[in-house]
Amino acid sequence: MAKRPDSSAGPSQRQQRVAELVRHALAEVLQRGEVQDPVLASHIVTIPQVRMSPDLRLATAYVMPLGGRDEREVLDALERNRKHLRQEVAHRVNLKFAPDLRFRRDETFDEASRIDALLRSEKVRRDVAKPSDVADED
Repeated sequence: MAKRPDSSAGPSQRQQRVAELVRHALAEVLQRGEVQDPVLASHIVTIPQVRMSPDLRLATAYVMPLGGRDEREVLDALERNRKHLRQEVAHRVNLKFAPDLRFRRDETFDEASRIDALLRSEKVRRDVAKPSDVADED
C-alpha cells in the first residue's frame, strides 16, 4: 500500500498543476470580461496564486485588484459570481469534479513591502555596513 504524503510536505505536484490550470482559467474569464458584473468590469484583477485542497475539490484563489483599489468590493463581486466562475473553470479544466471556488485577498504584496521596509531600516543598514567596515581595517 502506498504511503500517503505528509500534509506538512506541501502540495503535491498534481495539486500544483491543477492549481495553475484553475488560475489560468480564472484569469482568462476575468480578462475577457465574461462575467457580467460592473465591479469586475471596472477593475483589472490579478490572480497570483491558486491553492488546491488535497482532494482537488476546493480551489482557493488569492486575488488582488490592480493598484489594490476597492479590494473588498472586488472580493464581494467574485463571491457573488462564484457559481458562474466555477462553471467556466469546469469548461476549461478537465477534472472529474469542478472545484468549489473560494476567494481571498493576496497578501504577498503587503509582505514584500514589510520586508522591504525592514531592509531599509537604519538598524539593518548599520548591520549590513559592518562587514565592509571590518574589511577596510585589514
